[in-house]
Amino acid sequence: MKVLLGIGGSDDSLRALEDTVERAQAAGDDLTVAIVENPRSDRSPAAVDDRVRTVLADAGIDADVRRVEGDAGSQLVAIAEDEDFDMIAIGGGQTSPMGKINLGSIAQFVLLNSHVSVKLVR
Repeated sequence: MKVLLGIGGSDDSLRALEDTVERAQAAGDDLTVAIVENPRSDRSPAAVDDRVRTVLADAGIDADVRRVEGDAGSQLVAIAEDEDFDMIAIGGGQTSPMGKINLGSIAQFVLLNSHVSVKLVR
């Protein structure tokens, strides 16, 4: 499976990194990691890039890692559709006290606009 992982440095996206790399190891997925700007994250894109490369190296996975500029959600959707990805994996979603899921703006955009299957890792 050809998988695009969008990661912006939030704790949710780092969980998505771990989960997606684990699946890629087990299933032999063709993984591409797109590092996006996330204004809600305290981590810089450079710090996220370092973390991604460390996790990939530790797992023995050879993946394409790229930085994506511009509107993160629309860029992820465009890349997935233009490059024939089978799935987009993203982190996001906190459960509210009322039991509803609260999504960040990037995750919400991807879920609502992608014609490619989306895996939301929480």
